[in-house]
Amino acid sequence: MGRLNKDLGLGYGTGMMATSLLGSGIFVVPAVAASLAGADSLWAWLILMVLVLPVAFTFARLGRAFPHAGGAPHLIGRALGVPMEKLAAFLFLAVLPVGLPAMLTLTAGFWHALFPLTDNGDLLVQLGTLGLVLVLGSRKSGASGLIQLLIALAIIGLLAVVWVSGDLIHEPLATLPPVEQVQWTALPAVLAVMFWCFVGLEAFTHMGEEFKNPERDFPLALLFGVLLAGFIYLACAMAVVKFGVFGDELTNTTSFPVLVAALLGEKGRWAAALVGYLACFASLNLYVQGFARLLWSMADEGKLPAPLAQLNRNGAPFRALSWVVAACALCTLAAWLFKLPLEALMRYANGNFILVYFLAMVAGVKLLQGGYRWLALLASLLCLGVFVSLGLEAGYALVLGAAFIGCRAWRKHKAGRSANPAAF
Repeated sequence: MGRLNKDLGLGYGTGMMATSLLGSGIFVVPAVAASLAGADSLWAWLILMVLVLPVAFTFARLGRAFPHAGGAPHLIGRALGVPMEKLAAFLFLAVLPVGLPAMLTLTAGFWHALFPLTDNGDLLVQLGTLGLVLVLGSRKSGASGLIQLLIALAIIGLLAVVWVSGDLIHEPLATLPPVEQVQWTALPAVLAVMFWCFVGLEAFTHMGEEFKNPERDFPLALLFGVLLAGFIYLACAMAVVKFGVFGDELTNTTSFPVLVAALLGEKGRWAAALVGYLACFASLNLYVQGFARLLWSMADEGKLPAPLAQLNRNGAPFRALSWVVAACALCTLAAWLFKLPLEALMRYANGNFILVYFLAMVAGVKLLQGGYRWLALLASLLCLGVFVSLGLEAGYALVLGAAFIGCRAWRKHKAGRSANPAAF
């Protein structure tokens, strides 16, 4: 079976992981969290980093033991069977109608900070961004790794300038409220919103097969990327809280460009908007590339039509990527036409991601040994807790999952092949 090029090392992998987690969240979610809990939200960032680590360690161990372009669905299928693999893949791909338009809306939002875009102009920016993803995806994976590493360095550099200009560097913990003054009961709701920032671990598992040394570099890149992203979020949140650039929805979505402009002038606004767009693009790029590799992997193994398994001359799954980009464009057009609310799109997508996380952690309980199995069990409970905390917002994932299972059962019954688990 022809597999993908092995172009990724530790540096590129860490950059891809960090930027996939940062994305649009780095310039929006800290302000949203601060609007919900004020300075107490800083403690929520520290708590979230601790909660995510068991999930990250489990994904790292699974990716090291079973590197595969199929990512989380492949791991789930390996442990729980082909039907569950297809369910996970369906849930993963079902994010497209809601998650990708939300990400593109946030991506285009940074251009609004610079130009008075009309609705048509906003749509053109979104579709143009998808075009850039398609062009970059036609190249070797090392090209994406290099670009996303540079974007991660740009984010760090801009935050460093903000900290120095805002005199945060001398008293970095001055904005952190004392433990005895924190309203701990308000933090679960904040954590539910902030979890969006650490959605991306499952997309990174699709890249495991493209590491030069997956057993060594993949788990390290995943863990270093998670920690790097976590501390960058915390640094941004401290700046947002100190300067009070949070409040209503408009203030939250423009908080960082406004903050940088206040500290550095109009050139700072341009720099913040450019880096914000690149951060969103980096996250979007990894997701779309991950979706494409999922389709390619399943086609390569005979689970989807064979033409999707074709590679271009650079060894990239360009045909699968083209289908994913086309689907993203259609979903973007639908969201634009029907004026779907951004927050609703994000909430629905979150349920799908967390459910796939939960299934992957259950797979870890079955596939891993020793202490890693107990770590996977802990991660499973954490994911289940977050999923339950979503309440009605988890309905999108549950309805889709139930529909998928029901459709599969109906087709098996109709075909009269109930003894064959791969019939659907």
